[in-house]
Amino acid sequence: MIRSEHITIEKVRQILEQVTDPEIPVLSIIDLGILRDIRINGSGLELILTPTYSGCPAMDTIRIQTRMVLLQNGIYGVKITTLLSPAWTTDWMTESGKEKLRAFGIAPPNSKQQVCDTKLFHEEEAIQCPHCRSYKTRLISQFGSTACKALYQCNDCREPFDYFKCH
Repeated sequence: MIRSEHITIEKVRQILEQVTDPEIPVLSIIDLGILRDIRINGSGLELILTPTYSGCPAMDTIRIQTRMVLLQNGIYGVKITTLLSPAWTTDWMTESGKEKLRAFGIAPPNSKQQVCDTKLFHEEEAIQCPHCRSYKTRLISQFGSTACKALYQCNDCREPFDYFKCH
């Protein structure tokens, strides 16, 4: 049930900008692109979410945060539907979200595979350091602080950083 008769999809979207990923708090569910659709049917509201990974542990928290922020804004009885197909892709992230990741010290996913042709890097994806913007980086581990990130180090500034894996 929606308490306000004047609720719009744009208003719901603005409210949902407050719902952040608990693993990467600088990103909203809008930035991540996991909010697939907002449907207002009569007096009901349905949100369609697609997790970044089918077993993403953050989804329970995201659903709870979503309900709480909507309740705080007078929107009750929301149906939240999880849709796994098509699978989420980093292409769904907003450009603003990618910039927020970079500012937070996480290299955003590349929109296209980039190949670095230097002597140090043979046919590897070129990942830009979020600190100094150098492409002279190296993979430390395919597994970062969360399943969606890999650990890299910059050869120029020597800083380690997470890379949000492209998928």
